[in-house]
Amino acid sequence: MNEEFEKAKDILKKYNQEHLLMCYNKLIEKDRDELVEQILKIDFKQVDELYESVKNTIDFEDCKIEPLAYIDKAKLTKEKEESYEKQGINIIKQGKYAVVTMAGGQGTRLGHSGPKGTYELDIGIKKSLFEALSETIKQAEEEYDAIIPWYIMTSNENNQQTEEFFKKHNYFEMGKENIKFFIQGELPMLDEQGKILVDENGKVKQAADGHGGIFEAMRKDGILDDMKKRNIEWIFIAGVDNVLAQMVDPLLTGIAIDRNCLAAGKSVVKSNPKERVGVFCKKSNKPSVIEYTEITDEMAEATDNAGELLYGESHILCNLFNIKAIDEIAKNKLPYHVAHKKAKYIDTNGVIVVPTKPNAYKFEAFIFDAFERLEDMAIMRVKREEEFAPVKNAEGVDSPETATKLYKNYLENKNK
Repeated sequence: MNEEFEKAKDILKKYNQEHLLMCYNKLIEKDRDELVEQILKIDFKQVDELYESVKNTIDFEDCKIEPLAYIDKAKLTKEKEESYEKQGINIIKQGKYAVVTMAGGQGTRLGHSGPKGTYELDIGIKKSLFEALSETIKQAEEEYDAIIPWYIMTSNENNQQTEEFFKKHNYFEMGKENIKFFIQGELPMLDEQGKILVDENGKVKQAADGHGGIFEAMRKDGILDDMKKRNIEWIFIAGVDNVLAQMVDPLLTGIAIDRNCLAAGKSVVKSNPKERVGVFCKKSNKPSVIEYTEITDEMAEATDNAGELLYGESHILCNLFNIKAIDEIAKNKLPYHVAHKKAKYIDTNGVIVVPTKPNAYKFEAFIFDAFERLEDMAIMRVKREEEFAPVKNAEGVDSPETATKLYKNYLENKNK
């Protein structure tokens, strides 16, 4: 490891980040090796570029923004719905469909110690988010007499716990061979001077690279190769915290096929013009999402002739991709967005600092930035009460209380 250590030292000197080794001598051998390995994996040229990007501001002046057309599921004729579904069911029955769940987060905000997917909702019986999602897949497998592989993106922080949870629950009777885990990428966190932070364990402080990192992670961890071996053509990607995510959707698949699009997304109509959600749109004639922090009041409140919001289709992180699209997207990194956060770290005196205000930059890629690499995508508006019950906050909006109520109502209506 001496050779590796010297190599790490040289790299750090070149990029003026030598402080990353300040705790090296205090660490046990295993942690020393891990620190050196971390340093050798960092793309320092990219780190410099990310720090420079902090100074950039969002500018839409040269960007033409327009509404993106959508299909309202509730307004489809029976004939149209059956025609679309027939095409989608054919794909599923042929074993060409897979689902991916993004589950890299912890349940800390919910007061839960463990991966967010292991958080339990009380619907008369206790049911974890993972179990609820597994039931959706199993019901579809039974209905269409097909195997639907389930890929789960974890993080370095929760991968082991997640795998142990699935093992403990016998993979929810889905077959171990049809559930595969892969790990989300990470990027170093930087202080306001562009120095990489040292975490409280004396190693490089890193944070998950955002849900947009999923494409690169799928390529790096061999998930795309596994899908190709299984002849998968369509992949549905959603977050673990939406207990109502209908991940096996022949209708959406049929719409994408019929419209000759390599991707599709589900939307719910905004509850009001100021709802804090990203909305589907077209940017310079390409499909995209504009964040609530970026949209002007004028755009947010604009309506069409029927009185509906022009920019009213919320992106709910339920998207379908053809494997050809993922293959292309995964070849190049998506742009990173910067967030100013509070981050605990060790300073150059070896003291742990717990900040009271934002002191560090975190960098994330967003899945919707991939849309702009496509010529077009199909959007289907669905009903919030049927497909969108996120568990994000401990209380209030999008909390276990609201999700449990929606989930119970959904199950009751489904069983009528």
